[in-house]
Amino acid sequence: MTAPRLEIDLGKLRHNARTLVKRLRTRGIAVTGVTKAVLGSAEVAKVMLEAGVSGLGDARIENLVAMRRLSVPGPMTLIRSPMISQADLVVRCADTSFNTELSVVEALSAAAARAGRVHGIVLMVELGDLREGIMPVDLEGAARRVLRMRNIELRGLGANLACQSGVAPDARNMAELSALTHSIETTCGVVLSIVSGGNSANLAWALGRCDPERVNDLRLGESILLGCDPLDRSPIEGLYTDAITLTAEIIELKVKPSQPWGEIAQTAFGGRPRAADRGPASRAILALGIQDTDSDGLTTPAGIEIVGASSDHLVLDVGQASLRVGSEVVFRPNYSALVRAMTSPFVAKLVRHDDAGRRFFTRISDLTIAR
Repeated sequence: MTAPRLEIDLGKLRHNARTLVKRLRTRGIAVTGVTKAVLGSAEVAKVMLEAGVSGLGDARIENLVAMRRLSVPGPMTLIRSPMISQADLVVRCADTSFNTELSVVEALSAAAARAGRVHGIVLMVELGDLREGIMPVDLEGAARRVLRMRNIELRGLGANLACQSGVAPDARNMAELSALTHSIETTCGVVLSIVSGGNSANLAWALGRCDPERVNDLRLGESILLGCDPLDRSPIEGLYTDAITLTAEIIELKVKPSQPWGEIAQTAFGGRPRAADRGPASRAILALGIQDTDSDGLTTPAGIEIVGASSDHLVLDVGQASLRVGSEVVFRPNYSALVRAMTSPFVAKLVRHDDAGRRFFTRISDLTIAR
């Protein structure tokens, strides 16, 4: 098979999604399957739906467009605040969108009226992570204005934590979200069907001993795809952490000194690395670089170490591993490495299918941006 390549094991992803859906269902929490890290892959989206997610979420409207074109069923939510310039496209392809700016909701209202549709709105609340969100003191006024807009339905509230500043979801900030939900329902005379507490970083809280109260939805991407907790990247018990792998081919294999020689200036990306003198080492160069992935986000096989990377080359100390030019090395990517590899046109994306005892791969084409 071609290299470099991402291999996506649909069976393992189905297991991860089904396991998390089942665990959260006992807490009264539904799962929105997030497809942004796999560019809205129809194959991955359908596996998530088969596993029981209540709907699909993506931060890029282009990914929702792609899934609609490939007849992916189910409710779809744009989980990043829309651009005003894409209001008509958002209304056509997303059932619901997360919002923080009233001017954007007004544009969606006008677009929905033109299309003869009703568009759902979830207002995002700022709970301390300092990414998107309406300040709690301003929430009631925003909700009242949204409720007056035509062709718009206020469906719920949401929050996002742990992405910008690393603020962990906990009993305090989730209770605040529940209290804000109750307050808006009481003061505005509305019933909110969606209270989206956050992302995969919420799992420890959601599956702990705290009462979820009004939180009834989580947006899960990383935990399904990579089987880990974003708060510390530790494996989640019972999930596969190798459902997605990144494979690259060796293009050079030589014994070289472990330290460079000559006057040391900046590297291609501005760093000044300091290499320990460990004597001659077996060094491999792979046809994979920083343009293709986040080299800091790759977990290597045992006995192999990443010692450097440039745009197009990944340099390894392969120790005693029995390798040759043309051999392949398989890595487990973290979320950053996965996202960058998925968006690189130089990395093939293969989906593994297991059907009636028969194993085969199909290729995911790079996303064609809808205009």
